Amino acid sequence: MLGKLEMFIALSNERHFGRAAESLGITQPTLSAGIKQLEAELGVKLVQRGSRFGGLTPEGARTLEWARQIVGDARRLREEMRFSREGLSGHLRLAVIPTALTWASRLAARFSAAHPNVTFTILSRASTEILDMLDNLETDVGLSYLDNEPLGRVTTQELYRETYALVCAPDDPAAAKETLQWADLEGQSLCLLTPDMQNRRIINRAFMDAGLTPEARMESNSTVVLVTHVEQGGWSTILPTDMARSLAKGRDLAVVPIARDLPGPSVGLVAPYQEPQTPVLQALLDEARELAN
Repeated sequence: MLGKLEMFIALSNERHFGRAAESLGITQPTLSAGIKQLEAELGVKLVQRGSRFGGLTPEGARTLEWARQIVGDARRLREEMRFSREGLSGHLRLAVIPTALTWASRLAARFSAAHPNVTFTILSRASTEILDMLDNLETDVGLSYLDNEPLGRVTTQELYRETYALVCAPDDPAAAKETLQWADLEGQSLCLLTPDMQNRRIINRAFMDAGLTPEARMESNSTVVLVTHVEQGGWSTILPTDMARSLAKGRDLAVVPIARDLPGPSVGLVAPYQEPQTPVLQALLDEARELAN
C-alpha cells in the first residue's frame, strides 16, 4: 500500500495524472491503476475523474492527511535503519528563499565537509511555497523567514537576523555615505523583488514606517537579475547585506548598509515537527545552530 499512497500524494501535489506519473518515473496507466487499486483497498472513491483530474473527494482529502503521515513515517524509518547500517548518509532536499541562498550554500558546504556521505539538492522557492512543499513531502527542510508569517507546527533553528543594503553605482550620491537611513532612499530608481516575495513585503513595510512608498520601476523574482540590472546603470536595488555583498563582488558596484533601529527578521531552518528527527535532519539542525553562534 505504501507505493500506492506515494502515487496518491504525487497526484494531489501535481493535480494532473501525466505530471504526477512523470514525477514518480512511471507511466500514466501505472499511476491510474495504482490509484484505482488504492480506492478498492480502502473501499471509497478518492479522486474525481472526468477527462482529467477533477480534485479529491472528501474521503480523498482525509486520506491525503493519513497518506502524508504514513509515508513520512516510513521515510523516517528508512533513514533510521540506514543510519544504523551506514552512519550518517543519504540525500537532503533543501528549499530556500532567494535571499538566503548564500547562507544555504554556506550551511551545505560545512555540513558536506563533516558528513561527505550526505548529498544535497537546493531549490530556490518563495516562503509560502516552502511551507506547502514541507506539507506535501516535496522537500525535507526549508530555509525561510521564521517570524513574519504563521509557520504552523514545525521545528525551527535560527541562522541569522536579516539586515539590508543598497546596491548602486559607485557614482550614485548614496554610495558616498557610510550608512543610509530608509528615508535617504526617497527618489531612488529601484528594481526590487516581486510582491509575492516575503522579502519585498518586509522592504515595503520599512519604507512605510519611514513615511515613503518605494518606486519600483522594475521587478523580478531573481536577485541576480536585480543586481545585473543595477550594473547596467541608472538603477539601484535593496537586498539582504550578505547577498548584496556576494552578488556585487567583482562588479563595479557600491554596497551601502541601511541602518535599522530594531533587529531584522529572523531567518533559519524550518523542518516538519517530529520526535525524534531523522539522524540526518537532526545533524543539519545542529550544524545550523553552530553556524549561527
